[in-house]
Amino acid sequence: MNQNMAKTNGYLLEVDDLRTYFAIKKGLLRRTVGYVKAVDGVSFGIGRGQTLGLVGESGCGKTTVARSLIRLVPVTAGRVNFDGIDVLSADKKQLRQVRRQISLVFQDPFGSLNPRMTVGNIIGEPLKIQKGIRSSELTERVVGLLLKVGLSAGHINRYPHEFSGGQRQRIGVARALALEPKLVICDEPVSALDVSIQSQILNLLKDLQDELGLTYLFIAHDLAVVEFFCDVVAVMYMGKIVEQAGAEELYRNPLHPYTRALMSAVTPAASRS
Repeated sequence: MNQNMAKTNGYLLEVDDLRTYFAIKKGLLRRTVGYVKAVDGVSFGIGRGQTLGLVGESGCGKTTVARSLIRLVPVTAGRVNFDGIDVLSADKKQLRQVRRQISLVFQDPFGSLNPRMTVGNIIGEPLKIQKGIRSSELTERVVGLLLKVGLSAGHINRYPHEFSGGQRQRIGVARALALEPKLVICDEPVSALDVSIQSQILNLLKDLQDELGLTYLFIAHDLAVVEFFCDVVAVMYMGKIVEQAGAEELYRNPLHPYTRALMSAVTPAASRS
């Protein structure tokens, strides 16, 4: 896979045989006696404007995949091509460029927000650090982001504890959009929210994708949510992708026993409407 492959084959992100192992050390000399294979040969591609759902039970390696993609954890082997850049061999300048174009929405809408910072500072921080925007222009940009996610300009000087869980996640989404990313990694973005609020956040993310042309990597353990939200679904089990298909095809005809086991726990679609 060369640096131009992601552009020529229509993928914004292409992952090839990604492996992230963590050493197990024992004894006084802390010798390596084995490895935890958190991610073990994962491959997938995400087309521009597409949503890929990465699903599986807790501990299967989904979040480690996300962290590996932007080199937040050391990768053992594989290739990650993002918009023509070989991420795993990128220099510091290229890595900064990648990290400006990939943003994250986290699972915990409260824990991911600094309780000592106002909403304006939380959303504006990436703009100040990465783009050097200050003063009235910064305020204008932050207000625009608040409005885009369904909040109001009056929220700019309030603190996270003054908001509901759904509102806090909207703040997290606004922060993720601050640098105008191409790819947004959503790591269990609605699992901590009430069911009624989940649908609001999912609809917001869909609307933003249509408006801004965003590409999503959507990490979840809830297949019901993934069925609604994703174009393609990759099922992870013990560090590997065991099945990958279009969402409709996967739900109509799951092939792998683990996928079928996950399906058995899915609430019928009629009850989720």
